[in-house]
Amino acid sequence: MEIGRVAMPGANLLDQVAGAAFGSAARKTSAGTPAGGDFASLIQQSLAQVDGAQGRAESLGHQYQLGQNDVTVEDATIAMTKANISFQMTLQVRNKLVAAYNDIMNMQL
Repeated sequence: MEIGRVAMPGANLLDQVAGAAFGSAARKTSAGTPAGGDFASLIQQSLAQVDGAQGRAESLGHQYQLGQNDVTVEDATIAMTKANISFQMTLQVRNKLVAAYNDIMNMQL
């Protein structure tokens, strides 16, 4: 268990999205695709990380309930908290993307 800075799956989603939108999207590879990957693949990768965190939390919760000796209540609780935080962050990113889309669609030409 790591004390201090906790690495969370999907925690760098905002950095990836900002990098894709402003930084690495401007740099193109020889094939003409963005150097850091396209926006859709970044979103899919982040969603896969959140899904993995939720699966790990569920698995640790079941293992703890079954009384397996190698899983402590702290491990299960931390995994569940990480999964919840990464899901809430993903939800907020989705809300911001929808709001930005609505703002763009409501612009007058």
